[in-house]
Amino acid sequence: MSEKSSTNPGAAGRAPAADRPTSLRNVVLVGHSGSGKTTLVEALALASGAVNRAGRVEDGGCLSDYDEIEHRQQRSVQLSLVPVDWGGIKINLLDTPGYADFVGELRAGLRAADAALFVVSAADGVAGATRMVWDECAAVGMPRALVVTHLEAARSDFDEMTERCRETFGGEDPDAVLPLYLPLYGTPGADGHAPVKGLIGLLSQRVFDHSSGERVERAPTEDELPLIEQARNRLIEGIIAESEDESLMDRYLGGEEIDIKTLIGDLETAVARGTFHPVLAAAPAGDGAKQGLGTVELLELITGGFPTPAEREAPAVTGIDGAPCEALTCDPDGPLAAEVVKTSSDPYVGRVSLVRVFSGTLRPDETVHVSGHGLEDRGHEDHDVDERIGALSAPFGKQQRPLSRAIAGDLACVAKLTRAETGDTLSDKDAPLLMEPWTMPDPLLPIAIEAHSKADEDKLSLGLSRLVAEDPTLRLEHHPDTHQMVLWCLGEAHVDVALERLRSRYGVQVDTVPHKVALRETFGEAASGRGRHVKQSGGHGQFAICEITVEPLPGGSGIEFVDKVVGGAVPRQFIPSVEKGVRAQAARGVAAGYPLVDIRVTLLDGKAHSVDSSDAAFQKSGALALREAAAGARIDLLEPVAEVTVLIPDDFVGPVMSDLSGRRGRVVGTEQSGAGRTLVRAEVPEIELGRYAVDLRSLSHGTGRFTRSYARHEPMPPQLAEKMREEAANGA
Repeated sequence: MSEKSSTNPGAAGRAPAADRPTSLRNVVLVGHSGSGKTTLVEALALASGAVNRAGRVEDGGCLSDYDEIEHRQQRSVQLSLVPVDWGGIKINLLDTPGYADFVGELRAGLRAADAALFVVSAADGVAGATRMVWDECAAVGMPRALVVTHLEAARSDFDEMTERCRETFGGEDPDAVLPLYLPLYGTPGADGHAPVKGLIGLLSQRVFDHSSGERVERAPTEDELPLIEQARNRLIEGIIAESEDESLMDRYLGGEEIDIKTLIGDLETAVARGTFHPVLAAAPAGDGAKQGLGTVELLELITGGFPTPAEREAPAVTGIDGAPCEALTCDPDGPLAAEVVKTSSDPYVGRVSLVRVFSGTLRPDETVHVSGHGLEDRGHEDHDVDERIGALSAPFGKQQRPLSRAIAGDLACVAKLTRAETGDTLSDKDAPLLMEPWTMPDPLLPIAIEAHSKADEDKLSLGLSRLVAEDPTLRLEHHPDTHQMVLWCLGEAHVDVALERLRSRYGVQVDTVPHKVALRETFGEAASGRGRHVKQSGGHGQFAICEITVEPLPGGSGIEFVDKVVGGAVPRQFIPSVEKGVRAQAARGVAAGYPLVDIRVTLLDGKAHSVDSSDAAFQKSGALALREAAAGARIDLLEPVAEVTVLIPDDFVGPVMSDLSGRRGRVVGTEQSGAGRTLVRAEVPEIELGRYAVDLRSLSHGTGRFTRSYARHEPMPPQLAEKMREEAANGA
């Protein structure tokens, strides 16, 4: 923030430590896939002295994307923590994936951070999904700044990108989004594109020239001065307005020259308050250079303008019984309250939990209480258990550097918390607490899986339970009707990563199979049937005859059994046997093998034998009677229908409603949901929603969200029902 030239105050090969919350900054990097977040993290680590060459640690591995899956897919798929030091301030940089399938990792990063850097590519523009995250941060008042990357691209334009950021993120106050620096362009090349060779500080009116390969500070030339004046005046007015310093505004409008220290102080206040969002530019260092363009300026902004953990409000806490508790403060000497924001597995260490400490101090080898409540929607059962903290460490690429403690406001990795899952609270075992969980997206893409072999089947249950414990955006379902094991994910890339982790980490190979929906059958008209089960094969025979009628009932009625036998034609002790046989046959289905529902079965008459009648015989007779009734009646196939709500920008309402109609959906209403967004309510057959999570993302350019919940079963169209019966017959 001081816009001064700086050498590398960090130290390579040493884990930065913090002894008080004011010497900490927790910053999450947000942006669409390919915007340059990981490259920026590596450039900041190089500029701080945390590494000696871009993106590499001592073992030669990558600093941020070090997972084998990330290497293969050439993109970030998980939250990564890179701690660096700048001027005695420990900065925890949280690199998040930009791809929509890994939004759970992004939300974990937002939970752990106190401020956000939004990374936008000058070549690609601003993605709609990035705007949605910006709005979420705005709703909780999180301080934000913007970093423009890819300035080296031929079609990049910093000024144009800045204006787009002002339009996209400024809302009603575009002067809350302004650049702190202007790019200094070199001589245009053959393609007409002028490379960026440095930055011009608008407040300090100094030039930071990188044309020599190193960062050199100098005074602006006469040709460069005109570039500064208009943008500088606009910036000063924006800073003063957002800092709400009325006396300073009066002085400025009166023509008084405002001291730069005062301006920087107001800038820091406005940024930390979350009302002003500076725009900066950044590029990685060239060959042999120690500082990339804009990296020093970013580190100064983070340490000088972003809030300390003590300035941010901690999540609400209660006792494990739900009783209200006093609000947490970021005090290392306060009661322990920490949260597991990410869980992963290491082949040598075992389970590793990334923990954000909100209050108190976490130390190795002490016993803490692990609480997990209110996470049923994430597939986690409530649990309370005391566990011993293992070693504390700070991650650095694949390495884990030991820590002696983690104070309030800091992040650390904890080894061997065998029961702790993502979202769990760690607290004092004598005064356990429960932290309010953060919002996670619902996984809405179903993938049915089967073990590849008998050996895989033996390990499948344990592997899946560990996978779900690590990733709260995965949900495992054992469907009682289809008998399928279904893994619910956020998208196809999420599926690929989950199954790859299952194979590589837990040695479990699975096959994906077509996902089935829970179809049912019912009678479309009244019918009658006679069940005759008579056999004689020496000794006691089998004799049971019953006559029934079947009537359809309204949806949701289940199966109703009525006894209208008179005269003891069926002995009283065998009437429950007939009902048992009817219900067993209904569970197996009568036409296509799907459960039979919503009928009334009335037992009218029958015959029995004093010796050969039995419970088993009348069960068989009841089943036969139901099958005979079905053979002469119209059987309707019922499909589940879901209530669907789709939240989309207004521009996509037409295409989304058309798509829903194409899925046999019925739109039941629309309503405005905030500025420029519409909520569409519809009822859609679940068989049409299998890939809707993927298709909606494509249709809305990543800006649409939807929810689904079971509404009811209703008759399937005859032609589709016939197709399903044929498939069931062929499968049998």
